[in-house]
Amino acid sequence: MPEDTEDRSGSRRASAEADPLRLISEALTNLRFGGIQLTVHEGKLVQMEVTEKRRFI
Repeated sequence: MPEDTEDRSGSRRASAEADPLRLISEALTNLRFGGIQLTVHEGKLVQMEVTEKRRFI
C-alpha cells in the first residue's frame, strides 16, 4: 500500500494523488464556475490547478 509523503512546506499529502483521472473528475464535479489547468512534463501529468470564481449577482 502506498505511503503518505511530505511536501516542501511540511504538509502531508496522501498518495491518493496517484489517481489523477479520479481527482480531475472530482474537481469537475465540484467546480461551478472557473477553470482547471493541467500541467504535463515529458508526457506525464504533474500538476492540476483549479481556479474557482464566485459570483454574487
